[in-house]
Amino acid sequence: MKALVGSSNGTSRIEYWRDLIRQQAASGQSVAAFCAARGLTEQLLYYWRKRLNAEAPVSFALVRTTAEAERPLPEMVLDVSADRRLRIPQGVDAATLRTVLTVLREQA
Repeated sequence: MKALVGSSNGTSRIEYWRDLIRQQAASGQSVAAFCAARGLTEQLLYYWRKRLNAEAPVSFALVRTTAEAERPLPEMVLDVSADRRLRIPQGVDAATLRTVLTVLREQA
């Protein structure tokens, strides 16, 4: 480790710490246990974790939601008579609605 920390090649030092942080995450050990087993200080591991996370690029992803499919669509309610109502769902075919309304008029 001393050769890497004192090295003039910053890339190898960064790769060393990146690999150590990955190992700690995959080990299932606490940071304290992981560092104690390797003779490292917790502060050093936390320092490098913070430094490397700051260098990580931020990325965004386009997310499509299905909120419209999950929430019930509003409907129209037409009072045909005192005791009859016609519920018309959002997106009903116009030709079908015309046919239903024509039949209702003929019955009245």
